[in-house]
Amino acid sequence: MNIILCGMMGAGKTTVGIKVAEITDKRWYDTDGIITDRHGKISDIFEFYGEEHFRKIETEIVRELAEKDHLVISTGGGLVLKSENNELLQKNGKIVFLRASLATLADRLKMDGERPLLATNNTLENRLRDLLAVRTPVYENAADYIVDVDGKTPEEIADEIIELCGATRLKRQGV
Repeated sequence: MNIILCGMMGAGKTTVGIKVAEITDKRWYDTDGIITDRHGKISDIFEFYGEEHFRKIETEIVRELAEKDHLVISTGGGLVLKSENNELLQKNGKIVFLRASLATLADRLKMDGERPLLATNNTLENRLRDLLAVRTPVYENAADYIVDVDGKTPEEIADEIIELCGATRLKRQGV
């Protein structure tokens, strides 16, 4: 079984995904990282080819990862907006929505200039508010579980995810 983390950019999918993988001895993959390794910077893909092309690449990656087992997958913020991606991921995994407040997301993303969907004339908070309004219901619908991340450490969030998903932990040495 795979554990799939979804949520807004800045929710902690990468950091928490790495922690969950370490604790459960699963392999960790980041869909945006795979895309960057294979196709270059995401901001360049958006600029030169458009969001639709980027979303097609995402689905190719999802098809590939959905065939594997024993993974932790940190998804890009918009990946679960496409129902085909959710269906593929749910065949062999549990989707966990990392829910973060607007304040938490704004604080984490205020210095990030690499996010193409935040590159607008709108303020960061307004852009995030708009994205949250559209995406939150989709995340909630796609998720098997919802974990609120505000005020929690990555370790606390990882422990909660492992518990919810019934994943097996590595035995800690010396315990």
